[in-house]
Amino acid sequence: MATYLELKAQAEEFAAKAEQARLSELQTVLDEVRARVKEYGLTPEQVFGRKRAASNRASDGASSPTARNGTPLPPVYRDPKTGKTWSGRGREPSWIKGKKRDRFLIAT
Repeated sequence: MATYLELKAQAEEFAAKAEQARLSELQTVLDEVRARVKEYGLTPEQVFGRKRAASNRASDGASSPTARNGTPLPPVYRDPKTGKTWSGRGREPSWIKGKKRDRFLIAT
């Protein structure tokens, strides 16, 4: 039965061989990927998806729709006195806080 040190040395040897195999295959894989991208005229966004803002990646995963696509949400509520609007997301404005929201709904 092999000792721990012998097995550890074998594991390191196998890891080194695996890394050598990966490196030797890497250029072939890159060439294949580049050829496919060129053949189909793919963009980086199609291959990797849309980039996300750094603040979204660092957050707890709950990002707002405005942060996801860059466009603000349409307003759902309007203050009849001032004309100010609110999308219904985030902190309630003072003009609607504690009141029935039905009377502030914007007709669609």
